[in-house]
Amino acid sequence: MASTAGQVIRCKAAVAWEAGKPLVIEEVEVAPPQANEVRLKILFTSLCHTDVYFWEAKGQNPLFPRIYGHEAGGIVESVGEGVTDLKPGDHVLPVFTGECKECAHCKSEESNMCSLLRINTDRGVMLNDGKSRFSINGKPIYHFVGTSTFSEYTVVHVGCLAKINPLAPLDKVCVLSCGISTGLGATLNVAKPPKDSSVAVFGLGAVGLAAAEGARMAGASRIIGVDLNSGRFEEAKKFGVNEFVNPKDHKKPVHEVIAEMTDGGVDRSVECTGNVDAMISAFECVHDGWGVAVLVGVPHKDAVFKTHPVNLLNERTLKGTFFGNYKPRTDLPSVVEKYMNKELELEKFITHSVPFSEINKAFEYMLKGESLRCIIRMEE
Repeated sequence: MASTAGQVIRCKAAVAWEAGKPLVIEEVEVAPPQANEVRLKILFTSLCHTDVYFWEAKGQNPLFPRIYGHEAGGIVESVGEGVTDLKPGDHVLPVFTGECKECAHCKSEESNMCSLLRINTDRGVMLNDGKSRFSINGKPIYHFVGTSTFSEYTVVHVGCLAKINPLAPLDKVCVLSCGISTGLGATLNVAKPPKDSSVAVFGLGAVGLAAAEGARMAGASRIIGVDLNSGRFEEAKKFGVNEFVNPKDHKKPVHEVIAEMTDGGVDRSVECTGNVDAMISAFECVHDGWGVAVLVGVPHKDAVFKTHPVNLLNERTLKGTFFGNYKPRTDLPSVVEKYMNKELELEKFITHSVPFSEINKAFEYMLKGESLRCIIRMEE
């Protein structure tokens, strides 16, 4: 790879030219990394619902043409000035949020919300100079959340790259760079269910199933899956879910149903839908005195959370989390090791695989609700 260092690389990328239209495989030019930047070769990437949401341009500022993608695994091709902790050949996971290691958030043991590198969905350029590293015939193509992994090569800020064990299979651990870590960490790092406790998980998509997996790993004895789609219940058993509630099957509010099932409420709940009514239910279904509810889903910008203050006075705790409270550079390598040590199973999250030339199939699978994670193989 050293022969390409400092030079523009021509490669294939899947470009979104306009909202909701199929991605087009184009030849793009990828500029060399500047200060504190790294250029990497993407080997595997997967599709997360966030990519689909912004591709559809629902409820946010549309920015096109753009290269999406943020769950991936790759190998460092070259590094820019000032990069000392990565070198060509290192295996990395690019992450949509970062860790500069210098701001108050990064220095805090409690926060992972880096002031410099926190997710910014509106910014389509690099921090260093406010320009894109992608172009086609001189026309800039915008970045997405600092990663843009639907390209054979991409340029990422060094603070958004987790260096991982080179023996870890990138076609599996790539899913840890977003959704799976978010759900897993919400349970293990934030809810922290005691052994033999009860946990309710609202929403059984990939993030919710990762939250259930975290509850299983923590030794929870009752893991209650809550979803409006009963078709998800069978799949969820693989992730430790052993009881199910479909709110549509009951005349009373779902938090009352769960309270009756569990003699007053669950010990922990994790909400992974982004629906504000589900968020309220997740809080109101935890037991007074010690119950903890964790919000993971991102609500509509106009949503309002309403609950009676007595619910808090009765010693229930409400928490939120961002990327499962993992600091990307510091913590992700150890999550990869959980997989390598067989504590964490990733294969069951991966339901489909397609070559890069058929990337639009991955979108079809997700839009039809058929896939949890579809791996896109960059080298065909």
